[in-house]
This record gives sequence, structure tokens and C-alpha cells, in this order.
Amino acid sequence: MDVIALIGRIVFTAIFIGSAVGHLTATDAMAGYAQAKKLPQPRLAVRASGIYILVASAMLILGIWPDLAALALVPFLLMTAFIFHDFWTVRDPGTRQQEQLQFLKDVSLTGGALAIFAMYAGDPHPGLNLVGPLF
Repeated sequence: MDVIALIGRIVFTAIFIGSAVGHLTATDAMAGYAQAKKLPQPRLAVRASGIYILVASAMLILGIWPDLAALALVPFLLMTAFIFHDFWTVRDPGTRQQEQLQFLKDVSLTGGALAIFAMYAGDPHPGLNLVGPLF
């Protein structure tokens, strides 16, 4: 089961690593979107969030406090869902549907992150970690 848990952590974080790369390589484009959503300091917010999710993903993959790493993704996902994918404010049906899908993806990933947190915060927890759970 330890190997399966490790594979699950790697697969789960793939979306966050891809997103982090986008935050750090397409900062200006993403900052424009963040500015349209009225986020203060949009360029700084994009860079900081990219680093944040990259660090949390690396911690989760490597098994460095995997419970904390999974839990750290929850606020990012909820803020992204409710601030950036607020489909209920969109009038165009096609755009609304796309935003709703993105919202539901983020909410679903939140559930996955919470499940991983519970799995590693509980006892016994899967192995193959560099540093055991914090909680």
C-alpha cells in the first residue's frame, strides 16, 4: 500500500505542479486575470501562489509532513474556486459552464486534499515518507 499511496500523491500533485509552472512562467498573463478579479498586488499574488503550491506539492510528493502539505493546498483551492471561478456571476452560458466546471474541479480537489490529510494524520498512515506526519 505504501507504493500506491506514493503514486497517488504524485498523480494528485500533477495539476498543482503544472499550475505552479504557469504561475511562474506566465506571471504577467495570470496577473492580468488576477487584476480583473480585483486582487491586490496581482503580480506578487501570482508569483507567491505559484511558489506556495510548488512547495506544498514537493512536500507531498517527497513525504515531508504529508498531512501538512495536503492541508496547505486547501486554502489555495478554496480561494481559487470562490474568487476566480465564481460562475454564479457570469452571464454568458458557455463561459458560465466553463467556470462552473473549474469551480467544481477545485472543490473536488479540496475533497481529495482533505482525504489525503486524514489518511496521513491518522494512525497508521502510509509510509514512504522522508518525514512523518506533523499532526
